[in-house]
Amino acid sequence: MKKYFVIGNPIEHSLSPKLHNYWIKENNIDAVYDKKQLNENDIEGVISEIKNDKIHGINVTVPFKMSVIPFLDQLTPLAKETQSVNTIFKKDNKIVGDNTDVGGFEKGLKYINYNLKKKNVFILGAGGVVSSIILALKRLGAAKIILSNRTKKKADNLKKRYMDLEIIDWGKIPDFDMIINATSLGLKNDDQIKLNYAEIGTNKLFYDIIYNPSKTKFLSKAKQFGNQIENGKMMFIYQAQLAFRIWHNILPKIDNKLLDL
Repeated sequence: MKKYFVIGNPIEHSLSPKLHNYWIKENNIDAVYDKKQLNENDIEGVISEIKNDKIHGINVTVPFKMSVIPFLDQLTPLAKETQSVNTIFKKDNKIVGDNTDVGGFEKGLKYINYNLKKKNVFILGAGGVVSSIILALKRLGAAKIILSNRTKKKADNLKKRYMDLEIIDWGKIPDFDMIINATSLGLKNDDQIKLNYAEIGTNKLFYDIIYNPSKTKFLSKAKQFGNQIENGKMMFIYQAQLAFRIWHNILPKIDNKLLDL
C-alpha cells in the first residue's frame, strides 16, 4: 500500500486526507493519505522517506512551502519560478518539488467566472502561497497587483521576483476590485483583519484562501457590506486534483459528493 501525506503546522484544519482518500477509493487505488504536523527540523527526515519508498508523495502547506526546497533534488519550472512547493514526488530516483497552487487558483477563479482583465487586485500577506497567487493573477491578466504584509522584508523579497508588484504599508487600503486574504488570520475564531468595510464600498470580490472555516470574519463582514465573497475551497480542490494526477496519472472527478465532504 502506497502512503501519502500532507505536512504543515498547524495541520488539524486540513481537509486533504478526506479529499484524497475519497478519490483513492473511487479509483480503486491501493493507497492511504494522512496528515502530519511537523516542526522545521523534521522536514529533512520526512522527505528522505520518499527516497527510500516509505512515503510515495507529500503535499506541503503552511508554513513549509519554501522551507522544503533545500531538501529536494529538483524543481519543476512552476515551482522554480514561484519558489514555492506544495507537491513532492519521486521521479528517476530524484525527489522533485512541484507547484499545483498556481493552477488551483486559476481554475478556482474560472469556476466562479471571475474575469480579472483590467482589475486591480490587493493581496494581504506574503507567505509561501502568495508567489503562486501573483503568478496566476498575472497569467489571468490582472491590471495591477498591490501587496501589503506585516513584515516588509517578505514583501520586498516578492518584489525582487515580480518587479511590477506594488508594495504598500500594512494598514493602508488602496483602491481595488478584488482583495485576497493570504494571511493565516481567520484560522482561529478570534483572529480578524482590521478593515474599514464601509469606506471600501460594495461590489468588490473578497477572496480568502482559508477554506476551513468556510466563512471567516473577513468574508462575513464583506458580505454584510454588499460584496461578493469566495473562500479557498475550490482552489484547494483543484490544486489537490492536479497533485493527484501527478502521483497516480489519473485526473479525478470533482462531483457533488466530493464538494459536500
